[in-house]
Amino acid sequence: MSDPKFIPPQQNLLLTRLIQSIFYLVTHLVFKFRLTVAEEDLAKLRAIATQRVVYLPNHSNLDDGLAVFQLSARIGQLFHYVVAIEAFQGVVGKLLQLVGAYSLHRGVGDRASIRQTLNILQQPQCKLVIFPEGGCSYQNDTVIPFRTGAIELSLKALEKLVKQENTVPDFYLVPVSLKYCYLNNTKEQIDRALDRLETALSVKSDRSDAYTRLRAIAEKVLNNLEAEYHVVAVEQADWNQRFESLRKQMLGYCEEKLSIAAKNQLRDRRRRGEANRERVYRVQSVLRNLPDPDRTAAIDYEHLYLTTVRLLNFDAIYDGYVAEKPTIERYFATLDRLEREVFRIDRPKFKGRREIIAKIGTPINLKDYWQKYQSDRPTASRSQIINHLTETVQLEVQTNLR
Repeated sequence: MSDPKFIPPQQNLLLTRLIQSIFYLVTHLVFKFRLTVAEEDLAKLRAIATQRVVYLPNHSNLDDGLAVFQLSARIGQLFHYVVAIEAFQGVVGKLLQLVGAYSLHRGVGDRASIRQTLNILQQPQCKLVIFPEGGCSYQNDTVIPFRTGAIELSLKALEKLVKQENTVPDFYLVPVSLKYCYLNNTKEQIDRALDRLETALSVKSDRSDAYTRLRAIAEKVLNNLEAEYHVVAVEQADWNQRFESLRKQMLGYCEEKLSIAAKNQLRDRRRRGEANRERVYRVQSVLRNLPDPDRTAAIDYEHLYLTTVRLLNFDAIYDGYVAEKPTIERYFATLDRLEREVFRIDRPKFKGRREIIAKIGTPINLKDYWQKYQSDRPTASRSQIINHLTETVQLEVQTNLR
């Protein structure tokens, strides 16, 4: 019996091909972007078209899935996609299933999703998309640490195939870098966004340079959040230290209210080394599974969920992100974060037409690593191979974003 909390793929080949055929118009007219891929990069993908392939893109924007789907149309392939359970809502959720997506509960061991992934990866000529950052970083040209799960599952699938076929098949990992560039002079859009935020926060503006105004808005947001979560800023602490203290307090607040730390007391040592995001996803999973009465009686469900959204929104932010490279794209990435917080929205206001530049890294054939992997029986040795491959993919994705 299938897990009722798991949403499987129901890929309709004819419908997917039809959507692919018109998707350029959809992205141009509705989402206001165009995808650019160099011909030599497309050639890399065509060269391995008959093999099993796992595409590993960075995830800096909520439109990344659309960009990867358009890439599938460009090369005439059908992909499957691992997508967070939260995305499967209403008509959009059904459409995701029909084009080959299936769900993942982040922050917990989603066995049904893992089984589906292993099944897909054993199919001939399969093409699977996994975002190894585990969630959206909201930073256009930098990545956050890649999770090892995509590569670990790929090697497990390869192991099953070797047992079935008595030979080692080709099995490729493909690093994909997605970078957003605004096509028009958007200084006016920056000024308008700053105006909206200053008005909403009652921040007085002397119409100075954009960066000074941006910092004033960010400081007001930081002060407001510290007050809401009862964080007292340490004297002489810089912004990065203050953000870190705030994140720690917000996570602690969520876990205490839901008794997550108490229930997982035996795992505390392991949890100390986990990324903040994994802890946030665990909180969201607990919130989703709360009985309805508990959502209004025992806890403030809405505020807890809002806190998790805030944690994900500000997880990768750091002071100096704009100053070290003051591009239009970095301004907008930061403004989008602030708009999500101030206006409580998922998708900030449209700020101009964009070009998404997709760069394809060198495909990595797991077949080349198989002999060492299968001979290294101790778990620690295999983990070293998985970590090495993860770091290699992450480095190439980051390098191609520059």
